Amino acid sequence: MAIVELVMPKMGESIMEATILRWHKKPGDQVKADETVLEIATDKVDSEVPSIADGEITELLFAENEVVPVGAVIARISTADTAEEDTPEPVVTPPARHAAPTAHHTTEPAAPVAAPQPIEPKFTTGSPRFYSPLVLTIAQQEGVSFAELEKIPGSGNEGRVTKKDILHYVEARKHGHAPQPAETETATATAAPRPAESAPVMTPAVNYNGSTGGNVEIIEMDRMRKLIAEHMVRSKHTSPHVTSFAEADVTHLVKWRDGVKKEFERREGEKLTFTPLFIEALVKCIKRFPLVNCSLEGDKIILKKDINIGMATALPSGNLIVPVIRNADMLNLVGLTRQVNHLANAARQNRLKPEDTQNGTFTLTNVGTFGSLAGTPIINQPQVAILAVGAIKKRPVVIETEHGDSIAIRHMMYLSLSYDHRIVDGALGSTFLSAVAQELESFDPHKEY
Repeated sequence: MAIVELVMPKMGESIMEATILRWHKKPGDQVKADETVLEIATDKVDSEVPSIADGEITELLFAENEVVPVGAVIARISTADTAEEDTPEPVVTPPARHAAPTAHHTTEPAAPVAAPQPIEPKFTTGSPRFYSPLVLTIAQQEGVSFAELEKIPGSGNEGRVTKKDILHYVEARKHGHAPQPAETETATATAAPRPAESAPVMTPAVNYNGSTGGNVEIIEMDRMRKLIAEHMVRSKHTSPHVTSFAEADVTHLVKWRDGVKKEFERREGEKLTFTPLFIEALVKCIKRFPLVNCSLEGDKIILKKDINIGMATALPSGNLIVPVIRNADMLNLVGLTRQVNHLANAARQNRLKPEDTQNGTFTLTNVGTFGSLAGTPIINQPQVAILAVGAIKKRPVVIETEHGDSIAIRHMMYLSLSYDHRIVDGALGSTFLSAVAQELESFDPHKEY
């Protein structure tokens, strides 16, 4: 017999941990290679983890809802080894590439279980806040006290401190910009929480003890809604939001689409929606105003050369996810349409891959899908701008010509741009938004695709 160790897989370049949602197998169950053993969730997408060998599940090292760092051993599988008996070392070696160095060639089954408590007792106080082994290890290596750790705003699930959070704190501390810890741990524990650590947002509804004024139903947020709530609150606390508005006469665009959509679907096998048309206009304007396609790290502006457009997509559950069209500037209208339809369908069927939601540089949200005329969208961090398009409505408008003014029925649409005022000032934000409106208004009614 041989023991194979199943490790938490790496789900993306920036993802360092995942939450176990549900075990499909329990100790004693037989499992086939590539058969699903458990479901996990990151702050991006949910995924299934398959077995890497045929055998019997002998041990599960973490419980459901526990947060596990990438590379940690999460289960052991006993397999039949006909070549040699009692030689577990060779099969333990492969996953060791992802695990901590101390896990190499170990025969002590309790070692992986001890991973969540790898550092000194001073970090194992009775804090209600969870810290992953990776974060605790970095804290110990960098000399970050428990009092300091408690003060770091967390951007992870339920306000947890992620690797990125603590590394950012350490870097800021080196430059003298980090917040000073409280004088004692007691003072830290009794201090009022700061807005960035807004506990009430994450409090399960079942613990609600407030006074109700009538007949009510208390609904606990699901995991994704908690993540969305946290992400939105963090964005508002991070970026000073400013929203500008414009309207566009999209009559040419609407009539062109109405005239070609049946032939487009017959020829390309894809439904032509307004979204790829909006993205096409958006990309042209981003090329002219590249500063809206950036992010901010400390006092450094990171100008993105790639144009990766996120498109906010509503899920059947009512939640929201933002899949990303990579290198949108390299795609023609047919390519954009295929990407939009593929990602939207994958999102609604819960089939998005982790990389499908990563590295967006600018986001488009269509609030008009549900009838809204306009909206004030919240920036999708760490981006600096997001464009919302409203419902297209027929309205009588004044048409100015060289022969005089007239009133005509036109297809009109409001656009709104929310932007981070630390980077994008009013002049740039308004000019960019006007450029997008002008691009839509000047749509070629004889356009070929």
